[in-house]
Amino acid sequence: MEAQKKIIKINPDDSVAVALEKLSKGDTVLVGGAEITLRDDIPPGHKAALRDITENEKIIKYGYAIGAASKPIPMGSHVHTHNVKTLLNENPVYHYDPSQVKHPAPEPGGPVPEIQAFKRSDGQIGIRNELWIVPTVGCVNRSAEKLARWANEEFGGKKGSIDGVYAWTHPYGCSQMGDDHETTRVILADLVRHPNAGAVLVMGLGCENNSVDDLKKFFSDTDQHRIRYLVTQESGDEIAEGKRLLTELAEFAAPFKREAVKVSELIIGMKCGGSDGFSGITANALVGRVCDTITSLGGSAVLTEVPEMFGAEQMLMDRAENEAVYRKIVDLINGFKQYYISHNQVVYENPSPGNKDGGITTLEDKSCGCVQKSGTAIVHDVYKYGGRVTSRGLLLLEGPGNDIVSCTVMTAAGVHLILFTTGRGTPLGAPVPTLKISSNTALAEHKPNWIDFDAGRMLYEDPAIVLQDLLKLMYSIASGTARTRNEENDYREIAILKDGVTL
Repeated sequence: MEAQKKIIKINPDDSVAVALEKLSKGDTVLVGGAEITLRDDIPPGHKAALRDITENEKIIKYGYAIGAASKPIPMGSHVHTHNVKTLLNENPVYHYDPSQVKHPAPEPGGPVPEIQAFKRSDGQIGIRNELWIVPTVGCVNRSAEKLARWANEEFGGKKGSIDGVYAWTHPYGCSQMGDDHETTRVILADLVRHPNAGAVLVMGLGCENNSVDDLKKFFSDTDQHRIRYLVTQESGDEIAEGKRLLTELAEFAAPFKREAVKVSELIIGMKCGGSDGFSGITANALVGRVCDTITSLGGSAVLTEVPEMFGAEQMLMDRAENEAVYRKIVDLINGFKQYYISHNQVVYENPSPGNKDGGITTLEDKSCGCVQKSGTAIVHDVYKYGGRVTSRGLLLLEGPGNDIVSCTVMTAAGVHLILFTTGRGTPLGAPVPTLKISSNTALAEHKPNWIDFDAGRMLYEDPAIVLQDLLKLMYSIASGTARTRNEENDYREIAILKDGVTL
């Protein structure tokens, strides 16, 4: 039993196993009933060959190819960047085959849990009741931050149900053209409409190309009582005027009360950052169980980080609801690859040095672990960058792997809460609560000020119990009876994707 705890084979078809602790050359480990003597030292999270692997033979992990052997690899050898090469290329061909579609059996019915949330006039729910300040242009960032500090002292946690006041500063909104200009407008408009904000102050300068008047066009179907506008060049004292407008917004938002709503109204985002060799085994696999649970209850789960689907896209395509969704996934993958190619970059410039140190060898290895967050749920739809969620189930969202940009685009899409898995640790947070889940217990113990939940427990506890504990924490956070570490630390920020020139 002790030997089995040292190393794990994830899928019966795998040709490698992952070390759960530091293993030494000459150690004998038991995997699937067979004893293997190690030829090399194997760090935690790294892979060992379960049999002799010939040159150019595919390396199988999670039941899928994560690369190929760049030279012969004897059984018991360390399998990593020194003897594995990627199989990715820029122009793969995909064919829809209904016989390969893998739709899981329906989850058994049962009562849908409830959370306590704020009901908005447009039918959405919010799990926070905050005041947000959204600058249209970076020129007014410091004024927005000054107003947010004042308003937090006046209203945050003191006036009715207002949870806090936050300014979402960014460097854009002017000197942009074409798609970049439109992208900035769309993301900022999405933030203004986010239901975690009880009320919003839109704050502009007056001469920027992303003007307040242009942004107003997005809000024809939005409750105008929850929005105020401030053009600072038109005000003699913009700080005094901002305080007046924020006071009006606080009076509007403060009376909101939490009410019982079904978990089926919840939209969760799923993200990983600073991954290691355990991420796909523990934290991402646990989030996959959450995804299956939430979607089976009628809720929505959003998966982004398209570059970290490269090499694992077939896992998602095999679960497309129908051929139309399958084609959307193909377009999502190929479109993002074209983004790389248009900048003369290869599609496989990943994983990061930290990923490799943690045991991730190729982008396929990282991607196969990344998409474990999607569980076994059917993919119901695909959204473009800046799209807002309007459907239920597992949804794919166009966005990069970059942590801040992808967290921002999920927030803009309307997610209430982000489940963020990490093997290396990171303090960052989105505008919405960002629940950090460590892939290993050592990280949870080392950085308790960053980590909300230890998924390393998956290696030595009943996964069903670990899942229930995480769901309980999620529901508490959604109901406002608990806060995430990023909220406690006040680590919240946004970043918007930029592709073109700056004037």
